[in-house]
Amino acid sequence: MNALVATNRNFKLAARLLGLDSKLEKSLLIPFREIKVECTIPKDDGTLASFVGFRVQHDNARGPMKGGIRYHPEVDPDEVNALAQLMTWKTAVANIPYGGAKGGIGCNPGDLSLSELERLTRVFTQKIHDLIGIHTDVPAPDMGTGPQTMAWILDEYSKFHGHSPAVVTGKPIDLGGSLGRDAATGRGVLFATEALLNEHGKSIAGQRFVIQGFGNVGSWAAELIHESGGKIVAVSDISGAIKNSKGLDVPNLLKHVKENKGVKGFSGGDSIEPSSILVEDCDILIPAALGGVINRENANEIKAKFIIEAANHPTDPDADEILSKKGVVILPDIYANSGGVTVSYFEWVQNIQGFMWDEEKVNKELKTYMTRGFKDVKEMCETHNCDLRMGAFTLAVNRVARATVLRGWEA
Repeated sequence: MNALVATNRNFKLAARLLGLDSKLEKSLLIPFREIKVECTIPKDDGTLASFVGFRVQHDNARGPMKGGIRYHPEVDPDEVNALAQLMTWKTAVANIPYGGAKGGIGCNPGDLSLSELERLTRVFTQKIHDLIGIHTDVPAPDMGTGPQTMAWILDEYSKFHGHSPAVVTGKPIDLGGSLGRDAATGRGVLFATEALLNEHGKSIAGQRFVIQGFGNVGSWAAELIHESGGKIVAVSDISGAIKNSKGLDVPNLLKHVKENKGVKGFSGGDSIEPSSILVEDCDILIPAALGGVINRENANEIKAKFIIEAANHPTDPDADEILSKKGVVILPDIYANSGGVTVSYFEWVQNIQGFMWDEEKVNKELKTYMTRGFKDVKEMCETHNCDLRMGAFTLAVNRVARATVLRGWEA
């Protein structure tokens, strides 16, 4: 099931639990605006190349829209629509004053030189500069983009609107980026896991973790969990998968990954089939890579008691059903991986105030937001007698619906 179908299904179930009026339900689903632009640039060899860029702005009832920009050959309008909608619910669960958006350019960034990427980013910004803005829509990095891409967008946007550091988040520190942003999603995963385990009378220390995906989120989560006494028994990334039932030496693994661009060949663990990573024996499974990896084919074989969704939409609805019958507790993506957008919000606040925070304050505020978010989700679970995914969706949809009605926007 693709991400858009699954997100719409969860939304409809939440709307039913909340007893939303059908007109209001329909208006919450329809995106505010979909933008599609052609971006033509001269390549380094003098030839011209055209790319399609777009931005889906889903909802702005609770504040400016917020969401990443991805550079990927298979940028699919359906997926971007789903991710824009997910951002609306994620910002509402985190209780930060944003709506949701998502966008990107259909290109393979690996095939483009740095100067070609810069030209492409600047042309894209020229085409959408009057549709994004500090109080309208605030982009951030996503797959295939990073702080450098944000720096180019900031510079190009500022040519039209004056110096505007708050127009994007995930910027380099030298241009107003926030300390702690790099680790934010992984650190949020740690705080979310702590809150969940606390509820079950457990702590991170002594728990056995498997992490699928050892990129920015997975590697930060591994490092912070290891520091808190958790045992990382298996990890995988694009290069391969390794396990050590006694626990991997995470500091040495991080060093190995940096030097070898992947976990493959790490001497402190045995090589395993990447496809078996999700069904390895552990207490807590953290999918931190792609969507749809936990499905009806493998759900029955999963041994973890808890799943923390660090990736977007890693569990499809069929798997949800199978796992819930097995008593597996799933911490949903719209809460579990909201640390990144929460610290993006802190970056935006710092830029608007022109006053930067130290890293300790960023991390302390993040813990406050993540802990409170879990409490809010649990309250909705109790009110509506539902699981954590529906608890998070009813919390989010209720907040957006209330803002929509209060503004007099309901159809």
